[in-house]
Amino acid sequence: MSENVLDLTLDAPALTARLVDFPSVSGEEKPLADAIEEALRALPHLTVDRYGNNVVARTRLGRGERIILAGHIDTVPIAGNVPSRLDDDGVLWGCGTSDMKSGVAVQLRIAATVPEPNRDLTFVFYDNEEVAAHLNGLGHMAEAHPDWLEGDFAVLLEPSDGEVEGGCQGTLRVFLHTTGERAHSARSWMGSNAIHAAAPILARLAAYEPRRPVIDGLEYREGLNAVRIEAGVANNVIPDACTVVVNYRYAPDRGEEEALAHVHEVFADCGVTEFTVDDHSGAALPGLSHPAAAAFMAAVGGTAQPKFGWTDVSRFGALGVPAVNYGPGDALLAHKRDEHVAVERITHCENRLRDWLTG
Repeated sequence: MSENVLDLTLDAPALTARLVDFPSVSGEEKPLADAIEEALRALPHLTVDRYGNNVVARTRLGRGERIILAGHIDTVPIAGNVPSRLDDDGVLWGCGTSDMKSGVAVQLRIAATVPEPNRDLTFVFYDNEEVAAHLNGLGHMAEAHPDWLEGDFAVLLEPSDGEVEGGCQGTLRVFLHTTGERAHSARSWMGSNAIHAAAPILARLAAYEPRRPVIDGLEYREGLNAVRIEAGVANNVIPDACTVVVNYRYAPDRGEEEALAHVHEVFADCGVTEFTVDDHSGAALPGLSHPAAAAFMAAVGGTAQPKFGWTDVSRFGALGVPAVNYGPGDALLAHKRDEHVAVERITHCENRLRDWLTG
């Protein structure tokens, strides 16, 4: 078989291994996108579109609901962990096994082997998830072709170890600046210490009590934390500038404007001379009350958990599509040199999705 061809008759674990052996580090996804497009265009029940290195395939059966199965095709840089390796315990090792080529393999298998699902399906394969948000292929499609991403419910096959994780929390990073006046540290009274001026900010953070709201039966846990402090000129100089970098992780019952207003309010009287938003990605509601989500939960089993981190389900939420994370990989193994996935989890995930879409 040509190294640039994907054989969708392989079972999901073997297809995962094939995908791992098909390097696609962020920014270098074109060969894999080409192979995915070619494999999907060979399936007569799908309509295939492409935008950059992003591929979308859809059924058009006129069903009452449309479900989106989505996953990114890029990985972090390879760390000596390609080619893949299957050990005697049924564990597949290699870059992207967990995050998230096992999930992509499941998508491809469903696309190839479920030609008449009980719901119309959209399969989304996108690039540049592992790098800066402005490069994200799903975001590019949402801007250029939002109609490609229309649906009633979405499943992002991010690693969740075969458990459903609902929605995601938002993340907001701000720079809080304080100012002072430089002076020689031997004559500190001649200046004003900007680091000392940041003390009220740190005190407010230390005393902060984060919310734990319950949404669709899931308890989310917010957090407001300093993650970095930047200050100092030299060991004998009173600093005239200090920046406290604060990260706010907020539950999906808060919108982006509300989250930003809350952080402004928290630090309103803390001597902040400049407030700068460095990065902001909104939260996504779990949508577990949606009928399609209820049917999905009934098919896959288990108990849904909240997603504390941020994922691209947020982009679907912004489009009005409730979404969950559900994939065979383990998020704790993502990006590690010893990244791996249990073959049983890949098969389990595929079978549960198939049950849902054919039952």
